[in-house]
Amino acid sequence: MNSTLAATSAGFGLGLASQNHEIAVDRLPLSGRLPDWLTGTLLRNGPARFEVGAERYRHWFDGLAMIHRFGIADGAVSYRNRFLRTPAFLEAERSGRIASSEFGTNPQRSFFERLRTLGQSSNGHNANVNIVPFAGDYLALTETPEPVRFDGTTLETKGALAYDDQVRGQVTTAHTVYDPVRRATFNIVIEMGRNATYKFVRIDDGTLRRTVVATVTTDQPCYLHAFSATAEHLILVEYPLIVRPLDLLLMRKPFIENYRWEPGRGTRIHVVRKDGGALVGTFSAEAMFAFHHINAYDEADAIVVDIAAYDDATIVDDLSLDHLLQPDGPHISRGEFRRYRLTPGRETADVEILAVETTELPRVARERIGQPYRYAYGIDWPAGAFDHIVKVDTHTRDVISWTAPNTYVGEPVFVGRPGAQDEDDGVLLCVGLEAAADRSALLVLDARTLTELARAEVPQTIPYGFHGMFH
Repeated sequence: MNSTLAATSAGFGLGLASQNHEIAVDRLPLSGRLPDWLTGTLLRNGPARFEVGAERYRHWFDGLAMIHRFGIADGAVSYRNRFLRTPAFLEAERSGRIASSEFGTNPQRSFFERLRTLGQSSNGHNANVNIVPFAGDYLALTETPEPVRFDGTTLETKGALAYDDQVRGQVTTAHTVYDPVRRATFNIVIEMGRNATYKFVRIDDGTLRRTVVATVTTDQPCYLHAFSATAEHLILVEYPLIVRPLDLLLMRKPFIENYRWEPGRGTRIHVVRKDGGALVGTFSAEAMFAFHHINAYDEADAIVVDIAAYDDATIVDDLSLDHLLQPDGPHISRGEFRRYRLTPGRETADVEILAVETTELPRVARERIGQPYRYAYGIDWPAGAFDHIVKVDTHTRDVISWTAPNTYVGEPVFVGRPGAQDEDDGVLLCVGLEAAADRSALLVLDARTLTELARAEVPQTIPYGFHGMFH
C-alpha cells in the first residue's frame, strides 16, 4: 500500500471511531467570516459509539445515536453534543453489551433470549438517522416507528413518542415529508405479515394521530429508507432489494441481511394522491437502488422524481464498518443523479441522467421541496471517500464541487439569505472532519459558488453523521 493510500485510509477512519466525550463550548475558534444575516441553530444526528464493551457493531448505520448542536449568533458559533438516552443506549451502559438489534448487527443472545424478545421492537429506539421539529421539541428518527423526543437547546432526551392511533407496522422511513399547505406530515409505514402493506400515513399538526391515506400490498416488501412528495402526490419507489416478511419477523439474522437483491423484478414506482389516496399509477423502471430521493414535483402532464440512484444494492455492504475500514482505503460504490418522469396512462417511467455525480445525502432549498427547482446539493466520493460537496444545476446540468486535502464531509444543509430572490442565494452548512488536525469543523460555504466563507473548529472529532436541520 502506498503512503498516500495509507494516509487516506487512516484519516478517513477517524470519522468511524467512537466519540464518547460530551462537551459544551460557548465560542468555537472561527476562521473567515460568517454572513451578518446568518443566525440560528444547526442540529445534526448520527452514530457516535461503534462498540460496547468487547462487542463491536458491524455497520456504519448501527452506532449509538448522538445529537450535535451548533448555535450561530452575533458572528460566533457555539457547540454541544449529547448521546440520545434511548433504551438501546441505557441498556448498553448498564450491561456493557450491545443491547438491541440494529441495521447490520444482532446482539449475542441465547436462543431463549431471542425467543423472549420475538415480535418486540427491533432496535430499542436507537434513532440515529434524522431530525424533524415536533410540537416545540424535536424528534430523532430511524427506520422503526418510534421516534425519540429531545430538547433542541439542552439536547436532553425526553423519551419515545407515543402515537394516538392503532396504525400497525414494524418499519417506517427515516424521512418524513412536511406539507406546509395542508399543515401535515406524511410518511410510509410497512406492516409485515403473510404479505406486507405499505401504508401512506398523514399526521396533522397539533395531533399525535396517524391517518392512513392509501395502502399498497406486496408479497415481498423492499428496503425503504425514504420517499418523496409533490404538491399533490406521494411517491413510493419499490426497489428490488426485498425480504420475505416471515424472515424479518423471526430476525435470525441482522435486519438488512434478510433482504435479497432480485433485479429481475425491476423497480416499481407507485404514485397516490395526497387527498383521498387514489392510485394515480404504478410505473416500471430498470432495477436500481437508492437511499434518498432528491426532490419531486408536478408538471402539467407528468410527475418528476429525482433520485440519487445506484445500479444495484452493493452500496449497502460497502458501508459496513469492515469494508469502510479496510487497510487500502474505502472503495464505495458511486451512484448518479437520475430523473424519472412519470406520465399518467403509461406503464413505464422515462429516465435520464442529470449528473454522473452521486449527489448523496441530498438537499434542496426548503421552500422548493415538492416544487419545481433548479439546484441540488449533496456529497460525492470520486477518490473513494466522502471528500466532495457538489452542487447540481438541474437546468444546465452543470456541476461544481468543493473539496480540501484530507477533509471528509457530510450532508450540506442549505440556508437561504432572508429576502433572497435567487434560489441559491444563501450558504451551505456542513460538518467536515479535518483528519490531519484530528478534529471536526462546521464549514460555511457560499451556495452560489461553493467558496468557503468560514469554518468553526470543534475541539474533537465528530463521527460521520447522516441528517439534520437548521432553524
